[in-house]
Amino acid sequence: MTTDTESIWRALLDARSLDWIDRSSWCRSTPAGRVTLFGSGTWQADFTLDEEARTLLDSLAPLATAARLVVGQLGQSLDGRIATESGHSHYINGPVALKHLHRLRALVDAVVIGANTACADCPQLTVRRVTGPNPVRVVIDPRARVPARGPLFDADGDPPPVLHVIGPEASPEPAPGHVERLRLATGERGFSPAAVLAALKERGLHRILVEGGAETISRFIHAEALDRLHLLIAPLIIGSGRNGLDLPVIERLDEARRPRMRSFSLDGELLVDVDLRLSQG
Repeated sequence: MTTDTESIWRALLDARSLDWIDRSSWCRSTPAGRVTLFGSGTWQADFTLDEEARTLLDSLAPLATAARLVVGQLGQSLDGRIATESGHSHYINGPVALKHLHRLRALVDAVVIGANTACADCPQLTVRRVTGPNPVRVVIDPRARVPARGPLFDADGDPPPVLHVIGPEASPEPAPGHVERLRLATGERGFSPAAVLAALKERGLHRILVEGGAETISRFIHAEALDRLHLLIAPLIIGSGRNGLDLPVIERLDEARRPRMRSFSLDGELLVDVDLRLSQG
């Protein structure tokens, strides 16, 4: 990581902690010069930044300067697969893409996963590959299928909070003190994304990362509950296996969404930043 990138990352972390509801801009001095971040998610610098630092600002300033934002993250192959038929997926993406994921975690208030991802991957959902705060970890689990063990439920040290969202009739296992159980009403397909986001908002959690799995991200997209989607595309062709997004069938292409997007190179992989708020379809 270059000096430019280290300074820019510290600036983004500081910007994340500000109240952007009534703020239009914020300026930060770095060893090389001044960087100004705007509430629109854009930036200016009075010095020349290297490519890595520019990519960091272009891709993450919209998140760091947002008062409220819901972003999804999906790592996939060139042919849109997230795992083999057997479920093997560690790791489709390389270390630089994984570092980007950890940056996303550090910039949000809460990271959300579904029960299938919690059971299959046993994730920690903490920030380890970069400096930054840990988010509240949220598990959407209508039937309380996720066992109360593993990294999320490990009480050793000072673990970040876990919000375990379960259905009204679910019977979960006992959990340690850092785990809060929240009961929400369920429908035919589980929880409404809007209800989950409303519950997080009530707890002061306004910047949300929906990290997985594909079914959960697809449901949030279908419900128009995602503002942005970061697709991390690896130079890999799997040819079969599990698809990334799974949305309702459409008959005509004029029914398809056509969002604005930007792309960035991440050490041989591709980051596609999709602005779903501007979808046309």
